[in-house]
Amino acid sequence: MAADLSQLVKAYDVRGVVPDQWDETLAELFGAAFVQVTGADAIVTGHDMRPSSPGLSRAFARGAAARGVDVTEIGLCSTDQLYYASGAFGLAGAMFTASHNPARYNGIKMCRAGAAPVGQDTGLTEIRELVESWLDAEARTSQAQTSQAPASAAAAPDAAPGTITGRDTLEDYAAHLRGLVDLTSIRPLKVVVDAGNGMGGHTVPTVFAGLPLTLVPMYFELDGTFPNHEANPLDPANIVDLQKRVREEAADLGIAFDGDADRCFVVDERGEPVSPSAITALVAARELARNGGKGTVIHNLITSWSVPEVVREHGGTPVRTRVGHSFIKAEMAASGAIFGGEHSAHYYFKDFWNADTGMLAALHVLAALGGQQGTLSALVAQYDRYAGSGEINSTVDDQTARLAAIRAAYEGQEGITLDELDGLTVTAPDWWFNVRPSNTEPLLRLNAEARDGGTMERVRDEVLTIIRG
Repeated sequence: MAADLSQLVKAYDVRGVVPDQWDETLAELFGAAFVQVTGADAIVTGHDMRPSSPGLSRAFARGAAARGVDVTEIGLCSTDQLYYASGAFGLAGAMFTASHNPARYNGIKMCRAGAAPVGQDTGLTEIRELVESWLDAEARTSQAQTSQAPASAAAAPDAAPGTITGRDTLEDYAAHLRGLVDLTSIRPLKVVVDAGNGMGGHTVPTVFAGLPLTLVPMYFELDGTFPNHEANPLDPANIVDLQKRVREEAADLGIAFDGDADRCFVVDERGEPVSPSAITALVAARELARNGGKGTVIHNLITSWSVPEVVREHGGTPVRTRVGHSFIKAEMAASGAIFGGEHSAHYYFKDFWNADTGMLAALHVLAALGGQQGTLSALVAQYDRYAGSGEINSTVDDQTARLAAIRAAYEGQEGITLDELDGLTVTAPDWWFNVRPSNTEPLLRLNAEARDGGTMERVRDEVLTIIRG
């Protein structure tokens, strides 16, 4: 197929429409390129429940095996289960998923041994260039009217083929997670879990097995067409069913997972959403306690002021980073951080190879709630101290010009500081906001926070007027 890899290879992964943008032939080339760039002599692969995932995953394995590399296939799994296998086995890995994207999409999240990310600056660019060179060579061969299978351009001529074998890791993954959180003395809890027809329906029953929980499952049937709602819990429309069910069941809490179950979103006993910043602060406090009140905690620059405050209150050192898992993971590795959190509901743990796992964050919430007698809303109130806008996206004609207009409006005002770690952050004594450009769309993303709701709304509206003016 004629593939435009500039549209397919993103900053952190491969993602596009199947078969319009990519197919199994291209997946095979990615498998060969992955092992050549990483230098791996063995890899592990896994896939989600999308209809195209098994075929793409097996094609990738064939491409890797053609270069003499042994492949362990763990089959159906969540993304953090693939990270577990990469870390536990010491293997480079590839997960086939498009997370919360619609059913026609699929993608590859790749990592080196120990779940170290492969992104634009850590190998993904080289993988893309190698695949492009093979596609160009194949096109020239075709023009010369010489028959040649696409994968042969990628296969090492003198390589003995590697093996492809299967291995079940679900029980071991679940045991590893439960070993990182003390759940032995929690009180009985009733929890509603919305898997969104994604991989949470596969992992939750095993991870939660044996815990004193009454589990109310929602949409646990694996269905990559997402018949009930999009598997993106950050969109308020996608947690309406969960909120209603929590209230109907008089449950203690609700948990929603995205399509590949590497992110979790929490609602309290009233069905009200719990800010991912509050979850970050809660888990940070628990991880610091586990580490004797010492340690570095990473948070990106759009998490609430609450996060660094709580980290300091519990003896830790907060470190602020850009938005995005590659920045979080890089800073965690550099600083030896024990935990990291993002407002997108990604949570990263040193004890999980610095990788993100929504399931481990969910277990921390269950342990914290079950370890005392109060409600979840009362528990998280101490971690949710400010009024936030959430992320607001605006389509603009000129991102640079709009950011310059915002800078001009606030620069030089008394008591206000500006920084450009990621987009533009403007901070005053009682409020802050950040505006970041999208890397893939003509959008500006606004996040604002203040000490009270009225101030937040005023600042939010002021900035939106400039952005949309």
